Amino acid sequence: MGGPLMGNVGLLLVGVVLFVNGLVSIGVVKPRSAAPLNLFVGGAQVVLPTLILVQAGGDTGIVNGTWPSLLFGFTYLWFGLIQIYDLEPQGFGWYSAFVAAIALFHAVKSIGTDPVFAVIWATWAVMWTLFFVLLGLGISRAGSFDLGHFTGWVLILLGIPTCTLPAIFLLNGVWSVSPVAGIAALAALVVGAALSAALAKRTARTDEPVPVSAQAPVEVVPDDREQAVPQPV
Repeated sequence: MGGPLMGNVGLLLVGVVLFVNGLVSIGVVKPRSAAPLNLFVGGAQVVLPTLILVQAGGDTGIVNGTWPSLLFGFTYLWFGLIQIYDLEPQGFGWYSAFVAAIALFHAVKSIGTDPVFAVIWATWAVMWTLFFVLLGLGISRAGSFDLGHFTGWVLILLGIPTCTLPAIFLLNGVWSVSPVAGIAALAALVVGAALSAALAKRTARTDEPVPVSAQAPVEVVPDDREQAVPQPV
């Protein structure tokens, strides 16, 4: 119980850091003011999974369900340093491509056992792919469409639903792995992405590109159902 419990507590924190980083992306919050939260959540998402691994006793299920948390947790620490010291973001962007691939792998792996978390993993894969495009490749626009603001709204609208809410449900023993629940989660993802695109068009400034340094990631933590696994951030 200790491993899943700590993992879900960590997942609770991720929703708020994604929300705040989304506000940074659309220009509502200054990047440096979000740095302490990124460092705090990143530190928690490294320490808590490490404690889980120490207590795993060689259980491969727990180990395999926990190691992605370290991978994702480091993104918050790194991004917090970018915000504080104005570091070049290209390395972070390419790192995000690797994280996105891991998230996609877990999305495919979870389809048969937990369709809802398969959608959550897929959402995280999309988020980190956007970080790669924005920060690794330096592409902030697709024609007149502002990818920076789109990413920001994706974080704002989908960060808490894919992190904090699942953690609350899991901590209270409420979760469904039915195909119907998976379809509903997929529909919610499509609606969230469409709404993010619409809001991006309304809020983005068309006269100047959005700085790619305004984006940030989600983290992943183990959940209750597959030994120790999703996550996000």
